Amino acid sequence: MTGFGAGRGEAGGEALTVELRAVNGKFCEVKPRLPRELASLEPELVKAIKARISRGMIDVFVRRDAAGARGLTPKTDLPLAAAYAKALRELKDELGLAGEPSVHDIAAMEGVLTLGEAAADAEKLAAALRAALHDALDALDQMRRREGEALAADLAARLSNIEAQARQVQQLAPLQIEAARDRLTARIAELTRGIPLDPSRLAQEVALIADRTDVAEELTRLASHLAQARGLIGSDAPAGRKLEFLVQEVNREINTIGSKSQHAGIAQLVVDLKAELERVREQVQNVE
Repeated sequence: MTGFGAGRGEAGGEALTVELRAVNGKFCEVKPRLPRELASLEPELVKAIKARISRGMIDVFVRRDAAGARGLTPKTDLPLAAAYAKALRELKDELGLAGEPSVHDIAAMEGVLTLGEAAADAEKLAAALRAALHDALDALDQMRRREGEALAADLAARLSNIEAQARQVQQLAPLQIEAARDRLTARIAELTRGIPLDPSRLAQEVALIADRTDVAEELTRLASHLAQARGLIGSDAPAGRKLEFLVQEVNREINTIGSKSQHAGIAQLVVDLKAELERVREQVQNVE
């Protein structure tokens, strides 16, 4: 399911902001983008997200707030400064100049003094990240739950449509036996041209047709799969992969019903069942 969540965490003067953006996906794939000083915390961040989310592609954006950062501090390259001092003294002696190189002279040399980021406190950054991530996950979860409620309502309505169509198939199923008997009787009468036919032989042929066109088992399994799907939709546990499997099984039963049936009405219902099931399949891709 899709969603967005943001959170902010502070610890010991460090402040971090975390944004989560989730889109549909068959598996859980986390794509973190962290400042380099937080790179060591990436495994912990990914693990925490996967503990809360089982499916989807989640983009994670982590920012270290300017107010929480320590800013730039001057850094001295002492070996380079010593080399400059030695070189200046050698130059003085070689040219016979007076005086000694001063601190200002050496500090003005290239590379002796530089500005760099202050070392970050790893423990404080980790604490701030955990707090921000917790809030972001809570916000993302709320948004995904609202979407999940809408998906559950839509899927429940579509399952009801499939159940209603399956009941129509069940009502029409006995009629195809009578229709098959009438067709067979008419065909035999046409071929035998009035020669009497053994009624037991006709009954035997009709029984064979009835056995080949019986869809009672398929309808029973179909009802069971639909009931399981309803149970998954109503639960709080991740159900996307199980629902995908059940959709495959429902499709299998519908196909078998279509191949067995010899009734025009049932054939039309099978087409309608497949169309509605395809809509269910599309929606199930959005379910965690």
